[in-house]
Amino acid sequence: MVMYFYDFHFFISQQNLLSIFNTYIKPLSSYSSLISLAKMSNNNFITSNIFLFSLHQFLLLVHTKPLVPALYVFGDSLFDSGNNNVLPTMARANFPPYGHNFVQHFTGRFTNGRTLPDFIAEFLELPYPPPYLGIHDSVPLTGLNYASSACGILPQTGTIFGKCLSLGEQIDLFKWTIESKLPTHFNSLEELSKHLADSIFIFTTGSNDYIQNYLEPTLFSTNHDYDPQSFAQLLIDDLSNHFQSVYKLGARKIIMHEIAPLGCIPHYTRKYQVVVGKCHEQTNQIVSYFNTKLHELLKSLTSSLQGSILVLARINSLGYDVITNPSKYGYSDASNPCCTTWGNGSAACIPLLEPCPNPNQHFFWDGYHNTETGNSVAASLCFNTSEFCTPFSIKDLIQI
Repeated sequence: MVMYFYDFHFFISQQNLLSIFNTYIKPLSSYSSLISLAKMSNNNFITSNIFLFSLHQFLLLVHTKPLVPALYVFGDSLFDSGNNNVLPTMARANFPPYGHNFVQHFTGRFTNGRTLPDFIAEFLELPYPPPYLGIHDSVPLTGLNYASSACGILPQTGTIFGKCLSLGEQIDLFKWTIESKLPTHFNSLEELSKHLADSIFIFTTGSNDYIQNYLEPTLFSTNHDYDPQSFAQLLIDDLSNHFQSVYKLGARKIIMHEIAPLGCIPHYTRKYQVVVGKCHEQTNQIVSYFNTKLHELLKSLTSSLQGSILVLARINSLGYDVITNPSKYGYSDASNPCCTTWGNGSAACIPLLEPCPNPNQHFFWDGYHNTETGNSVAASLCFNTSEFCTPFSIKDLIQI
């Protein structure tokens, strides 16, 4: 069980944290005891405000050994935790109201709080993988985040906003990491190989190849050069090469997310003036060709790449169900962004404007991205159930 607390009103120093841990947390021997402590809201100082970070932070103190060696993250703005902050691009989220509910506030995450990889890291009892471009000293052994907003599988995707890291460039940086940075931390190449083989690699990519490329025919020629099925195959062929590259570099446990139902995000429901609670199904149909081919690709690569396991995260059907049946998941609004955005709800948050008072009652944070509650739901499903992350949940992968 993982518990989260969102009222981040003051900062607890490391010294005070250790005092709290030694006095109140260390004597507890079980999750249930810790949860009971969290409920003691009338105690002298144990209030909800004291838990300004997730239970995960305490668990990192209690458990010295994570469930896997590392978590490596690749993708776009759904996973970006700050790489674009240092790139010459307009595709950034290092300003409020982004990070409204995150303990470190606006770090470059395109949501109000934690990203999906953040939640996965918590489940794995790992620190959040830091953005690769923000590392200036020794690289951590617990993982890195290479994801870059606006970019995609194709090199030209995202370039209208400035510089971003395409999937190929992200993998090149990973290659540099394991060839030039990680070996100094291991006694042999065999130890490094085991570290990589036991680690989790998580990907989300392809959305921007539609949003910032194929579905923008006035800016790119791909819509004229390819029909939807052919464009999907173009992406899949490139993606296959990239997965084979990370396999050759040592990755064995790979999770790839489907593209979400793009026709349901505010960017397109506003553009096509879709009725609340409905989606632009033509856009969803175009994306569906990629997802169908993705299923086939992951099965094929698992068969052909010895020792590999490529897992599919079924994010598309989950997203569609949340948006069309929000009350089922506890949302009061699954159509409108929580923050005030450019383009009348269809784009990014306008800097410094106060968001809605109840972000986690909204599924969408801005015109493209969901709030952290959606990330929490997806991460929990992927960690625990092989129906969502198939054929193996992350919990299964840990045992393999």
